Amino acid sequence: MNRKYPKVTISKEGEKWLNQGQMWMYKNNVVDLDDTIENGTLVDIMTTSDRYLGTGFLSKQSHITVRILAIDLNETFGRDFFKKRIQFAYDFRKTLESENMTNCRLIFGEADQLPGLTVDRYNDILVTQISSYGLDKIKDMLYEVLLEVLREDGQDIKGIYERNDINVRSKEGLPLEKGYWRGTNLPTTTVINENGIKLNVDVENGQKTGYFLDQKENRVLLRKMAHGKKVLDCFTHTGGFALNAAYGNAKEVVAVDLSQTALDQAYENAVLNHLENKIQFVQADVFKYLDECKTGQYDIIVLDPPAFTKSRRTIDHAYNGYKKINMKAMRLLGRGGYLITCSCSRFMETANFEKMLRESAHEVGVTLKQVSVTQQNHDHPILWTMEETSYLKFYIFQII
Repeated sequence: MNRKYPKVTISKEGEKWLNQGQMWMYKNNVVDLDDTIENGTLVDIMTTSDRYLGTGFLSKQSHITVRILAIDLNETFGRDFFKKRIQFAYDFRKTLESENMTNCRLIFGEADQLPGLTVDRYNDILVTQISSYGLDKIKDMLYEVLLEVLREDGQDIKGIYERNDINVRSKEGLPLEKGYWRGTNLPTTTVINENGIKLNVDVENGQKTGYFLDQKENRVLLRKMAHGKKVLDCFTHTGGFALNAAYGNAKEVVAVDLSQTALDQAYENAVLNHLENKIQFVQADVFKYLDECKTGQYDIIVLDPPAFTKSRRTIDHAYNGYKKINMKAMRLLGRGGYLITCSCSRFMETANFEKMLRESAHEVGVTLKQVSVTQQNHDHPILWTMEETSYLKFYIFQII
């Protein structure tokens, strides 16, 4: 086969993996790789029998040796290719997120067939993260195309803020840095409108790219059921669930977090929405706070903890943490109370999370009546061929 790209030969195990639709080729499946190939170069992945499996960017330092862009032999990887991919991702959001296009994840890496690229929009600011050595080399072109796609649709984008301070970049051999692309002099804070609620976003210092966009519609589910209820929002962070409960005319809302900084930000968000008198903000360890509560004190308890595990090595510890916190909440909710519980760790897989919930309910002596099961918001799509794109699990139960 006469190709202009260097070859990476992979094992039978790797071949099986890619045939399932996986877009990552791991180092332990590489059989042959020429050390002289430049890092970040486009390479063809081949089987030991010289069958073509795909083309992607080489990362010589990362455990993910190749991130696959396409599996079409006739594909070319110039500006037009990336514009088509970005346009496709943007059109998807216009279809499913039409009411939230100014606070939206526009590109979700592998799920949008742009592995290693994340783009979030907050009003007239785009916030990007690049975790691929190859994409980082062509980022100027990518950003220009991204702006072109949005401006062709009449969108007013003032600048691109790079949040390239994520640890995975170190594994790629890339520097950790953040700041406006090409030194644009713009503010790093803005106020978004999420389903009628105003929220401060700090793109420089906020979590992830400034805010957690992946729970938008899940927060509305709480809003719809909160009327007249006493609601406890655990691990409130900047107040997303508490604000929606108060907005939905809850009788009482208590928001608890260990971080006073987060609570201060949550209070500022409450003030923005004239809800500061409807929410009590409590600085406390959630586990200890729940121990001090009385059964039936709350009608709804929300458990939205940070990821208890970020690797498979610590999954047992995380399992116990999730179980402990869910059992505490189940004990506190009287008959007819509602538990909202979730996990944002992709390593805490759905089957394992549900096993934990069943065990918790059995040990506490309650029955879970399912109200709804959802995942991350539509702008964080899931590829069924890549389990890595599925991470958020969100459950609402009534306790009986």
